[in-house]
Amino acid sequence: MNASTNPDPAKASDRYDWRLRGRAWVLGHDIPHQGGVVPGWIVTGRHMAAAEIIPHLFAETDPGFHTRCRPGDIIVAGRSFGMGPKMNGYIAMQALGLGLVCESMPFLGYRGAIGAGLRVLTDCQGATEECETGDELEVDFDSGMFINHTRGTRREYPPLADSLKEIVALGGNTGWLQQWWARQGDGNAAGGSDRD
Repeated sequence: MNASTNPDPAKASDRYDWRLRGRAWVLGHDIPHQGGVVPGWIVTGRHMAAAEIIPHLFAETDPGFHTRCRPGDIIVAGRSFGMGPKMNGYIAMQALGLGLVCESMPFLGYRGAIGAGLRVLTDCQGATEECETGDELEVDFDSGMFINHTRGTRREYPPLADSLKEIVALGGNTGWLQQWWARQGDGNAAGGSDRD
């Protein structure tokens, strides 16, 4: 396949816009995925389409959130954000063009956020103390730079791991798998090999 139909993943990651600038939406500690990020019926009903999930994003934590947020806004959460292994809420966040910075989140939640293609930083100790809802933030998820333009402060947090950037840059698991299948070529899809 030629380069125009099969982009190099490193180049896709290099071209990806890792920096977001927008308003902060500060949440507290221990926000569960089911019942905090999205209502339980979204998870149990296995709703995975962004259009179905968006109107209910943070409905139990911050009713009407989806009508006030805009692309580039950044959710800043405390410890244990998104407890639970589901990714429904992260699908909605990614579709809305949001980013997530949190003090901690469980491994399965982090995996779900990456799988949905969401820009996310975790292990950001004290992040909820660095801003208030409405502050103008700028976050570079590639370098871990966190700037609060309202307060005139700057912090550095652990950046997104290099090994995960390709997945996020391609829009999550689905985009990564589409690229992987494209790399296999038509010969491999029929059981052949590029070496034949």
